[in-house]
Amino acid sequence: MTKSIIVAFFATIVPFNLSCAEPSAFGAGDLNSPKPYGLTSNEKVVLETKQSLHSVVVKSNNQANEVDSLRERIDGLQSIVESLSEKSQNNKISLQNLTQQSSDQLKNSDEFDKRLSEITTNNSENIEKIKLVISELSTLIDKINTSYVTKDEVSSLVKSLMAQKSTTKSTTAATGKKTELQNTSSIGLDAMSVSDIYDDAQALFDKKNYTKSLEYYAYLIDKNYKPAYAHYMIGEMNYKRKNFGEAIAYFKKSASLYSKAPYMSSLMLHTAISMDNTDDKKNANAFYKGVIAKYPDTNDAIEAQKKLSLMK
Repeated sequence: MTKSIIVAFFATIVPFNLSCAEPSAFGAGDLNSPKPYGLTSNEKVVLETKQSLHSVVVKSNNQANEVDSLRERIDGLQSIVESLSEKSQNNKISLQNLTQQSSDQLKNSDEFDKRLSEITTNNSENIEKIKLVISELSTLIDKINTSYVTKDEVSSLVKSLMAQKSTTKSTTAATGKKTELQNTSSIGLDAMSVSDIYDDAQALFDKKNYTKSLEYYAYLIDKNYKPAYAHYMIGEMNYKRKNFGEAIAYFKKSASLYSKAPYMSSLMLHTAISMDNTDDKKNANAFYKGVIAKYPDTNDAIEAQKKLSLMK
C-alpha cells in the first residue's frame, strides 16, 4: 500500500513540474498536446521520460490492484487452513480419547475398528486439503514476488526525471517566461487518512448521499485501498440509480478482484437484475440460478427465485 501511495504521489507531482515549460507560439513545444511538435532537445527528453513514468505508474497501479486482490484471497485461504487445522486437532483428540477407552466399553471390536477407521480417514482428508491450500498460498506468494514493480525501478526513473526537470527549468528561466498549473482535485480528501475516507464513504452511503459517497469510493480505488469493496459499492450506487450498465461493469470488476467476498450473493443478485433490466435475459437467468445454487440459504436466493419465476 505504501508503494501505491508513493507512485500516486509522483504521478500527481511530476505532471505539475513538467508543465512548467512555456509552450512556443501556435502550440509548438506544448508537452500536454496529444501530438507535441516543435520540441527542443530538452523538451523531447522530458516528453520521453514523462511517457516512461506514466507507463510505470499504470503498471504499478494495476499490479497493486492485483496484489490487494491476492492478499484478500490469501486471507480467505488462511481462514480455511485454520478451520482445517482445528478439525484435524479435534480428530486427533477424539482418536486419543478413543484409544484410551477400554474395549469393554464398546459394544464390540467391530465398532471400535469402524470408528477408528473413520477418524483416520478424516485426518487423511484434512491433511490433503491443508497441503492443497499451502500449495496455492505458495503460488500466490511467488506471483507477488515475480511480478511486482520494485522500489528501485521506480526510484531510478524518478531520479532521471528530476534531473531532466532541473535542466528544463534552467532553460525556461533564461527566456524569462513561466507558466503555472494548479491541481485542485481531491484537495480535501488528500488531507484525510484512507481509513477515515472509507468510514465516511460508508456513512454517506447509509445516508443515501450517493454523489458524495461515490466520489469517496472512487478516491479509494485510485489509492488502491480495498478496491474490490470500493468497486462493489460504486456498482451498488449505480444500481440504485438504475444505471444498470455502469452497475454491471463495477460488479464485474469487484468479482474479478475478490470472488469470495462476503457480499457476493448480493453482488450476483444485483448483477442478474441489472442484466434483466438491460434485456440480457439469458445471462440474467444464469445469474439467478447461480445465486440459488451457490447461496441457497440466503434472502438473495429467495429473491432470485422470485425473479426467476417471473421470467418463465
